[in-house]
Amino acid sequence: MAIEQTLILIKPDGLIKSLTGNVISRLSEAKLTIMGAKVVRVSRDLAEKHYEHLREKPFFEELLNYIMGDVHKTYRVLALVYQGEDAITKIRDVVGETDPEKANPVSIRGAYGRVTRAGVFENVVHASSSPEDAEKEIKLWFMPDEIVEDLYPIKKITLNNVKQTVWA
Repeated sequence: MAIEQTLILIKPDGLIKSLTGNVISRLSEAKLTIMGAKVVRVSRDLAEKHYEHLREKPFFEELLNYIMGDVHKTYRVLALVYQGEDAITKIRDVVGETDPEKANPVSIRGAYGRVTRAGVFENVVHASSSPEDAEKEIKLWFMPDEIVEDLYPIKKITLNNVKQTVWA
């Protein structure tokens, strides 16, 4: 069995319905280690990069509005990185099928997801589907310093003239 990493996002519908604790409790059933966690306000750029593989789909714009929080008027996503043996399979078993109506009723998506009248899958969470997707997604959502161990090769660089927001 391979040690893998996976990205899990608790999407705006999960946050607005106060499901964060329930989802994290369910994810703990996989007996994996949390390597990183943060609340993110999703920019259009981040949303487009995350869903770039669906760019040509007719529902692409709806997906962007959903993950950015426009649909639920809450502009937060909880991003988590888990690591452990067969992490991707274990997490995907707990979260269930993408379509909440097809998901096992005891899975996260089966229990808390829904399909709106407009046909939007409000499936509460995102989970990486392969090691390649996990690496791409983790690197998109997290900087190396936001994860407690170096999961992938890193390098140190020095930046000049970088504007940064700091506490006043």
